[in-house]
Amino acid sequence: MKKLFIIGLTLCTLSVFAQSNKESILSNDSDYTYRVSFPAIILGNIGKGGERTNTQHIELHVKRELDSKNIIGVKFATWRLFQPMGIQWWDGLLDKIDSESEFYPGYLRETGIGISYQRMLWKGLFATVEVLPQYKTYLDLNNEKIANGFKLYTSYHLGYHIAFGKKKRLFIEPQVHFQNWMFDTNTPDAFKQLDNKWKSYFLFEPNLYVGIKF
Repeated sequence: MKKLFIIGLTLCTLSVFAQSNKESILSNDSDYTYRVSFPAIILGNIGKGGERTNTQHIELHVKRELDSKNIIGVKFATWRLFQPMGIQWWDGLLDKIDSESEFYPGYLRETGIGISYQRMLWKGLFATVEVLPQYKTYLDLNNEKIANGFKLYTSYHLGYHIAFGKKKRLFIEPQVHFQNWMFDTNTPDAFKQLDNKWKSYFLFEPNLYVGIKF
């Protein structure tokens, strides 16, 4: 709930820029063909330390504009899960966090480097596909390693690119996305029993990316 509040607050704060910028900043003669961005949701973990629900989420995107419509990029991400990712909103996701009823007997750390493709559809509207191979490390509550594994994580995004500032170098990208993981290997039994109760995908995750072009 705190993370959703942070996203909403950031959107409200920056909405003044969105009102005056309805056009995409992408153009064939742009001086700034590279960009770096990160999801604002990671700010919600700052100051939580070793809190049980701290996902320790770090994520960074470096992208290059091939032309006014096509953008390719590299994605680095690492996070720590305390319960299965496949619990949907309508399954009572927030309630289960409060009750701790689906918490793992430890943590799952996932880290990977992947690629992304972003396609501008109309003005600032875009669609993105990201593919992220991940190395998994299972930990107990004392952060001692239990096992390692592999996961292929993919996500699909629909959002809007909003640029602001004197040279339109700063931008935000409010979006919604869903993700799935088709290959997921070497999961310890205690973790797998919880994972098997839920889906191998997650739908309708709201997010806000913040970035700069250079």
